[in-house]
Amino acid sequence: MNEQEQDWLDRARAGEQEAFGFLVETYQRPVFALAYRMLGDLSEAEDAAQETFLRAYARLDQYDPGRKFSTWLFSIANYHCIDRLRKRRVQFVGLDESPVVFTLESDSARPEEETLAVEQAEEMQALVNQLEPEYRTPLVLRYWNDCSYQEIADVMDISVPAVKSRLFRARKKLAELYETAQQTHRVEGARASAGLSGQIQAAQNAEANQPPARFESAGPAEKPEEGWTAQTLLLHRALISGASL
Repeated sequence: MNEQEQDWLDRARAGEQEAFGFLVETYQRPVFALAYRMLGDLSEAEDAAQETFLRAYARLDQYDPGRKFSTWLFSIANYHCIDRLRKRRVQFVGLDESPVVFTLESDSARPEEETLAVEQAEEMQALVNQLEPEYRTPLVLRYWNDCSYQEIADVMDISVPAVKSRLFRARKKLAELYETAQQTHRVEGARASAGLSGQIQAAQNAEANQPPARFESAGPAEKPEEGWTAQTLLLHRALISGASL
């Protein structure tokens, strides 16, 4: 925390709401990022971030000046998100598997690159959503909020060795989930390919059983573009029959 932020914190603890507003502006992005990665839902993350700051303001008299303010704030956000996840389970509400993902836009990024980045981010968030909170929290704090092992330990109220252990298990579990997802994609891709092959083969068989068309022309005979025409017919029939290309 720099001198300006420390001044805002001191003034906020003295009861100045405007000073706390400056702290909100400073920390709203990392707090929202933590809430979003924990919850995987945009609207719920916004509510959680707002609730985090409300709770922090109400508990300013409990803040220990010897503790890093961001760590204290992340701790409030983390426990609040875990409470929300527990309530989901009680209400039998599943985690969102296709969350909306924020990306930082770049002037030099091409549309296809942005699309790929979003798809990869969505895939990663869906995997993170499957982790238990005790493994999700250190992963998010480490790789999205750039926290040190000690800061994560302070947020979660555990030891540094415990943080490292949970991070190791979280990465291992994430790798297993990723491999499972890739295997599923490969199986689905193979089925789709087999389905399309069947559609095309059926169309080819139907085409072979059709009597040859006879054309009468007043002009000289021309050799038709048989290959291109046949492929067009086959693809068209595959499309209208519902095959996915």
